[in-house]
Amino acid sequence: MKSATANHFKILIVEDEEKISDIVRLYLEREGYAVKLAGDGAAALKFLKDKYDLVILDLMLPDMDGEAVCAAIREFSDIPIIMLTAKSSEDDRVAGLGLGADDYVVKPFSPRELVARVKAQLRRSSPSVKKTMSFNKGMLVINTATMEITKNRKIILLTSTEFRILLHMAERPQMVFSRAQLVNLVQGYDFEGYDRVIDAHIKNIRQKIEDDSHKPLFVKTVHGAGYKFIGSLDA
Repeated sequence: MKSATANHFKILIVEDEEKISDIVRLYLEREGYAVKLAGDGAAALKFLKDKYDLVILDLMLPDMDGEAVCAAIREFSDIPIIMLTAKSSEDDRVAGLGLGADDYVVKPFSPRELVARVKAQLRRSSPSVKKTMSFNKGMLVINTATMEITKNRKIILLTSTEFRILLHMAERPQMVFSRAQLVNLVQGYDFEGYDRVIDAHIKNIRQKIEDDSHKPLFVKTVHGAGYKFIGSLDA
């Protein structure tokens, strides 16, 4: 059954195996999504000059590694990226998420599960509440309507996953979140190695919003417990 909002979303599939890309496209189009196919990384980056809402990215492409494509996308866009790959080790998963991917699906996979992951990412990347929060006398501003972060009035590009983690903690300052709680927030399920996955996301966030990650003003490590947001909310 087609979603009432699916027709508003455009999805780019980056996959060189036609059989796989055709199956994924079929399942997504059944849900009402507009789908475009790219057979290599160069074509994907060219297509992304236009607006898309989500990328499904294979890591083994004929012209360049999918990891390089992901890194290139993150230079100019926070679009949700789902990595689709035969690389199944925990290190591969952590590396992919550390590059800025939002989810990681291992081949062979269930097309129905992939569609569910797509829906979850699109739902999470579409804020429904218009709200702006300012911290530390305007040093850090979070705008949920535009999903923009500004640091000292300069826009900071976070992925949708990084944004959700930061927003979730910023809405509950001083509350300690375990790694398991954060991975359930952003991925919606548990898997082995979740601690390293969250650590990779937190590292990315700190590199973008902190002046000195060793002396954080916003995201603090609580050793043996997890992380908490320590910024001061402006009046």
